[in-house]
Amino acid sequence: MQVVWFKRDLRVDDHWPLARAAAVGPCLCLYVYEPEIIHSEEFDASHLQFINQSLAELDRRVRDLGGRLTFRAGSLPDVLSVLHSDHGIDAIWSHEETGNKITYDRDLRVAAWVKQQGIPWKETPQNGVVRTLKSRDGWSKQRDAFLKQPMADASTKLSHPSGVTPGRLQTPKDLGLSPTIKSRLQQGGEKAATETLRSFLFERGQNYSGEMSSPVTAADSCSRLSTYLAWGCLSMKRVVHEVRDRQRHLRELKATGEPIGGWLKSLRAFESRLSWHCHFMQKLEDEPSIEFENMSRVYDGLREDEFDQSRFDAWCEGQTGYPMVDACMRALHQHSWINFRMRAMLVSFASYHLWLHWRPTAVYLARHFLDFEPGIHFSQFQMQSGTTGINTVRIYSPIKQVKDQDPTGKFIRQYVPELAAVPDEHLAEPHKMTLSQQSKAGCLIGTNYPSPIVEHSVAYKAARERMYAVRRKDEAKSEAKRVVKKHGSRKRPAKKPKPTKTRQGKSSTS
Repeated sequence: MQVVWFKRDLRVDDHWPLARAAAVGPCLCLYVYEPEIIHSEEFDASHLQFINQSLAELDRRVRDLGGRLTFRAGSLPDVLSVLHSDHGIDAIWSHEETGNKITYDRDLRVAAWVKQQGIPWKETPQNGVVRTLKSRDGWSKQRDAFLKQPMADASTKLSHPSGVTPGRLQTPKDLGLSPTIKSRLQQGGEKAATETLRSFLFERGQNYSGEMSSPVTAADSCSRLSTYLAWGCLSMKRVVHEVRDRQRHLRELKATGEPIGGWLKSLRAFESRLSWHCHFMQKLEDEPSIEFENMSRVYDGLREDEFDQSRFDAWCEGQTGYPMVDACMRALHQHSWINFRMRAMLVSFASYHLWLHWRPTAVYLARHFLDFEPGIHFSQFQMQSGTTGINTVRIYSPIKQVKDQDPTGKFIRQYVPELAAVPDEHLAEPHKMTLSQQSKAGCLIGTNYPSPIVEHSVAYKAARERMYAVRRKDEAKSEAKRVVKKHGSRKRPAKKPKPTKTRQGKSSTS
């Protein structure tokens, strides 16, 4: 029998391993609940809820095609070994995965097992990440070529191997987890993913470029596709194809004089972010150690020995005394999503103002991001924490972010109700209210809402001085060159300078 191993690709649409395996013979469509993942520090019950919703729909779609989705719980390759012993596996088909160390080590174990058993394991790319990439030169061209390829047929007829019991979805109780208490989480599955994509392309996305930065407008104006891409309810290829189809249609409308508003500008901005999606995942694929280690090793020791647990706890609980930071963290606790700029601000505040090492904060937010994608997550954390050595040191002001992104306090008051009656002009820095103003607003600083955990100007100045003290070192510059060569964004190899003629008519490249 052919085993189609579903991991972070919970769909039938554009699923080449499924289509190719079905052409060979009966398919065991397999999903495995792996205890190493379920009980990892990055996993949350909200992830399980989304996975199970996606699996339930996937099972229905597989049944419609004549097959069954088979569920197992256990470690790999042990689960595969039992299936092979009982039923015989002729080949395993799956998508490539750029995951964390847990899934990387698991894939190494599976690779060793299939080699020992003489079973072919046929892996297929599902996004623009390139395995065993020799150089970043020309990577964009390879990514674009992959995304232009045709999509797999979703109407493939399936047959389930006889004698294999399908099992069932595993509940939180089955897996030793408490059910999630989060609310208004995105619904899992291909149907919800497709509806979200279409609503963005035809209804919600017109003001994307101008409204994606504010938490007030981002929930509607952002694509909200990150969770569906992370768990594979949509393929990257599907999203890119539909975006480009929509762009072509809009250009046709524009050519006829039809008003199209800001659609083309917004879709160009969105398409560039799809490219960044694969760009950041490629970094973890090329250097798995950046899940744990600084990308630029010259920053080793910068924060590790100064970790302040009380600061970390206040940041996690949304009790820092900075309203935008606290509102964003509390919103995450409820809904497991916040827009990109606010994520960057949360990480910046933790890494610079609180001087916390990025690894513990990255693990904490991995649990609270429903769209946790390891390749993007750890690369972005290092970028926002200044440890890549090549990106701009960007220290967000949590005060300025209130004034720029939530000047009337709509978002802050929703998630930090202690500040509900604080006047707009004091919302960014409520601790600067007089005692009489605090009393009138029903918000005594230090009692109803915490005082700022650090002073912004002092923390900002100290962080900049410490970061640039490292950046000015010769070894930091040398490391930066190495990181750029390994991970830098570029669409084509650096061109050699063209020879120029000297006054004597000789060629020179100096």
